[in-house]
Amino acid sequence: MLYAIISEDVADSLSRRAGARADHLARLERLRDQGRLVLAGPHPAVDSSDPGEAGFTGSLVVAEFDSLDDARAWADADPYIEAGVYERVTVKPFKAVLP
Repeated sequence: MLYAIISEDVADSLSRRAGARADHLARLERLRDQGRLVLAGPHPAVDSSDPGEAGFTGSLVVAEFDSLDDARAWADADPYIEAGVYERVTVKPFKAVLP
């Protein structure tokens, strides 16, 4: 089943993101290589694909996991958690309808 992992950043998270980004992306790339990743990306803090120093307010990952518990465990092990990037992470089932 698909799950949405919706993460909200702490204030001024940009430097923390930068420090953990390579490890964060490596985990996402493994999901992609396993054919389980639907989409992933950050939420820019301003209306721009390159927000510069404004940074990001959070992230969204939609991926396939065997269960909600597995999705939560994967989200809890994100390097951004250890780096203190995320203030809150919500994991919930997702049903793709379109396209």
